Amino acid sequence: MVIFGLLLLILGALGILSGIFGTDYDTVEGKNQLTTEFLGINCGPEVIFLLGVASTLLTIAGLWFMKAGAKQGWKRRKEQKRLGELSDKLDEVELERRREDLSGREDS
Repeated sequence: MVIFGLLLLILGALGILSGIFGTDYDTVEGKNQLTTEFLGINCGPEVIFLLGVASTLLTIAGLWFMKAGAKQGWKRRKEQKRLGELSDKLDEVELERRREDLSGREDS
C-alpha cells in the first residue's frame, strides 16, 4: 500500500506542477478572450481547474494510502516481535522440561 500511495502522490504532484509551470495564456486577436494552453493542448480554464482538483485528490489519496500502509506494516512488525518473544519463552520452557526429564531419569 505504501508503494501504491507513493505512486499516487507522485502522479498528483506531477499534475500540480504541470498545471503551475505547463500552462500558458494567450489573448485571441480582436477579442478580449484568453485561451489556455496546457502542455501544448488548447483548453478552457475549467479543464485546468478540474485537472487541479483531480491532482489534489490524487495527492491526498496517495498520502492516505501511505499512512495506511505504514500503519499496517508497523502492526505486522509489532506482532512479529511479540511472536518471536513468545517463541523464545516456549523454547526455554521446553528446554527446562527436557532437563527435568533427564535429571529424573538419572535419579532412578
